[in-house]
Amino acid sequence: MLPTERLRRLEPARAQPEPRAAPSLPVDDDPGACSVPRGGHWRPGARWARSDRAAGDRAAVAAGAAALPLHQQPTMRELGRRSEAAEHPFKGRAHAPLAAPAAPLPIAPAAAPLILAAPVGNRQLIAAACPAALALGLAPGMAVTQARALVPGLDIRPADPAADRAVLDRLALHAVRHWTPTAAVSGDDGIWLDLTGVAHLHGGEERFCRRVIGLCRRLRLTARIAVAGTPGAAHALARFGGQPVVRIAGGKEAQALSPLPLASLRVPPDILSAASRFGLERVGDLLPMPRGPLARRLGLPALRRLDQALGRVAEPIVPVVPEEVPVATLRLLEPIGTAEAIEQVIRDLLALLVEQLREGGAGARALVLALERVDGSEQRLPIGTSRATRDAAHLARLFHLRIERIDPGSGIETMRLAATRTEPLGATALGTTLAGDDGPADLSTLVDQLAGRAGAEALFTVGAVESDVPERATARHGPLDAPPGWPAWTRPVRLLRRPEPLSNVLALLPDQPPRRFTWRGQAHAVVAGDGPERIHGEWWRRDGEVWAVRDYFRVEDDSGARFWLFRRGDGVDAATGDLSWYMHGMFG
Repeated sequence: MLPTERLRRLEPARAQPEPRAAPSLPVDDDPGACSVPRGGHWRPGARWARSDRAAGDRAAVAAGAAALPLHQQPTMRELGRRSEAAEHPFKGRAHAPLAAPAAPLPIAPAAAPLILAAPVGNRQLIAAACPAALALGLAPGMAVTQARALVPGLDIRPADPAADRAVLDRLALHAVRHWTPTAAVSGDDGIWLDLTGVAHLHGGEERFCRRVIGLCRRLRLTARIAVAGTPGAAHALARFGGQPVVRIAGGKEAQALSPLPLASLRVPPDILSAASRFGLERVGDLLPMPRGPLARRLGLPALRRLDQALGRVAEPIVPVVPEEVPVATLRLLEPIGTAEAIEQVIRDLLALLVEQLREGGAGARALVLALERVDGSEQRLPIGTSRATRDAAHLARLFHLRIERIDPGSGIETMRLAATRTEPLGATALGTTLAGDDGPADLSTLVDQLAGRAGAEALFTVGAVESDVPERATARHGPLDAPPGWPAWTRPVRLLRRPEPLSNVLALLPDQPPRRFTWRGQAHAVVAGDGPERIHGEWWRRDGEVWAVRDYFRVEDDSGARFWLFRRGDGVDAATGDLSWYMHGMFG
C-alpha cells in the first residue's frame, strides 16, 4: 500500500463539518406579571404557592396560571392541591415544540477507490491498490479496463516506482542515522533493520516497534513489523503474518512460518505454479519432504529461500551508507571581527575542505559558511557554483563578493565550512594546455561571479519548446546549458511578456503590413515591412483557440527601429479574430 499512501499524503486533508450547536430551550422574553424566572423554572415562594391567601385569590391565581404558556404553567402540586397526584414529567402533557427539526449534518464525501496503473507491453495493469479498492475485488495484476468495468468512478493514476523508491530510501537513511547502523531497502514496500546490539538503546524490541509504528502513523503510512532471527522469516511474517507487530524467539522460525503461503518465501511465480500442481500450498508442506525430490520438483531457488528463512543459509543485509558531508572547522584563539581576518580564515577553511573533496573525488556545488559569535548566536552565508569545482581561489572570490553581509557582532570565535552539495569530479587533463593548444573558454567562473553580484535568477539561457504560439515557444534554462532545437525562422531578440495593444493602426487588408501605428503613446511611421507569418491557435489547449489566427509582420519605422507585431484574424473570416493589432517584440 506504500504507493497509494504516498499519493494520499500529498492530498490536502479533508475538512470535517463543524459540529452543530445544541438547540436551546425557548425563553419567554416578556413574562408579564408572572414571577416565574425566564426559562420556565419554578421558584419557591411564588405568589400562587402561598398558603395565607384567600380562596378567591387562589381562583384568580389559578386562572392567571392557566393563561400562561404551557411550558410555564405550574403543576397542581405547586398550586397547593396536594391531594392530587403530580403529573408524570414525560407523559400525558402537550409541550410546545422546542425547535424545528435539525437538518442532518453534511457528510464529507468519501475518497474514490484509488488504483495505480503501470504499462506492461500494450496493456495497462494495476500496480497497486488502496484498501478500499482491494475490498472491492481489485488486485494488482488485473487489467485496468476490467477494473473500470467492475467499479465505475475509480481514481486511476499512473504508478511512479521512482518516487516510491525515494520514500523507502529516505526511511532507510533515517533508520541508519537514528536507529541502527545496518538498514537497507527490502523489496518495493519495506526496509530491513538489524537490531543486533541496539535494541536495548531504544527500550527493548517491543517499545522500539511501537516507536516505529508511531512514526509511520504520523507520516500517514501503514506499517507492520516482524522481529525474527532471520531476514527471510521477518520478511514473511511482516507481509503475511496478519498482525501489526509479530515477535518470535530465535529458533522458532519453522513453527511460525508453517501456516504461511509459499509466496512468503519470495520465490518467483513459476515456482509457485509448479508447487500448486503438486499440491504444495503452505511452507509447512515443504518441511517434511526430502530435499532431493523437492529440489527436482521446485528447483534450487526454492530450497535456498527456505534455508534462508530457517537460518540454515546466511542472508547478509547490505546496509545503506549515509553520505558524509565534507566539513572543515576552525576554532579561533581570539574572537575576530575585521573583514581581512574573516577572509584569511575562509581561505584556511577552503584549503582544508578542498583536500577532503580531492580525496573523495568530488567537487563542490553549494557551500555554507557558519559563523558562531561570542554571544552564542550563529550566522550562515551560502554560496553556489554552476559546476562542480575544487578551485579554492575561485571559491574565495565568491565569498569575497558577500563579505559585507557578515555581521561579526561582538566577535566570531568559531567558523565552519560545509559542502552541502557535491558532485563527482575527476582529474583535469592538462595535455592540450601544456602543448599550447587553447581549448574552449570555461565560462563557469564568470557565471558564478555574475550570479554572486546580480543573483542566480538573473542568469539564464533560452531554449525552444514545441509550440507554435510565440509566448509558449521558449523556456528558461541554466546559464551553462545548451538547449537543443531553435526555430529556423526569424524571431525578435526581445519578446514582451504580454502582447501590448496598438492604436491608430492604418493597414490594408488582408495581407499588407501596417503603414502607421501608435504604441505607448508614441506614433510610428512604417517605411518597410515583411509578412505575414500566419500562426494558428493550439486548439487542443482550450476552446478559444480553435479558430484563432495571428498574422505576424516585421516592420521598420522611420527612426530605424524594427518591431514584431501581429493582427488577430485573417482579415476574411470574422471567427478568426477581431482584427485588433498588438506589439509582441523588438529586433535589435
